Amino acid sequence: MPWTLRLREVVSAYLPLLLMALLALATWWLVKNTPSAPRVPNDTPVRQEPDYTMNDFALERFSADGRLKVRIEGDQMRHYPATDQIEIDHVHLRAITPDGRVTLADARRAVATGDASEVQLLGAAHVTTTDSDGKTIRMDGEFLHAFLVTERVRSHLPVRVTAPDGGVFDAKGLEYDHGLRKLQLAGPMRGVLPPRAQR
Repeated sequence: MPWTLRLREVVSAYLPLLLMALLALATWWLVKNTPSAPRVPNDTPVRQEPDYTMNDFALERFSADGRLKVRIEGDQMRHYPATDQIEIDHVHLRAITPDGRVTLADARRAVATGDASEVQLLGAAHVTTTDSDGKTIRMDGEFLHAFLVTERVRSHLPVRVTAPDGGVFDAKGLEYDHGLRKLQLAGPMRGVLPPRAQR
């Protein structure tokens, strides 16, 4: 067999292997010489400036069926994108549950989550809740933390609670669940109960 024919057979037998080796070498070279993405330092300070403000505003949230869920009014609102929190000066809040129970709240200042599901009321805070029977309970304090979705109010600071029957209770803190109509007062407390009407 002539040597040219033999060379052709060897080259054709090893050609796929040579092409794969050449392709692997080209890929390695490309990966080595491709510039990497610029690195962003992780120690960038969080921006503490509001991205927008609103003056003399009213913000309303509606359910999917068009029913009003929450209305928030105030003198000024500031949104902080780093934490997705809203700060409101002189806030007035109205929340309505699907079964018609109403919660009213106001304070000198409020800090709320971006979706307004959680509101911290600061300075002369008042929360009044009414059930479907028209019975109201009022909570007053310098700090009240309202959870609008779960219908709960908390405070670790002194509070005054006015019950539906007219009783007034002063306590060191509270946990209130509006759905269960359950009130837990914390710390030393003092209460005044009105006399019951005689039958």
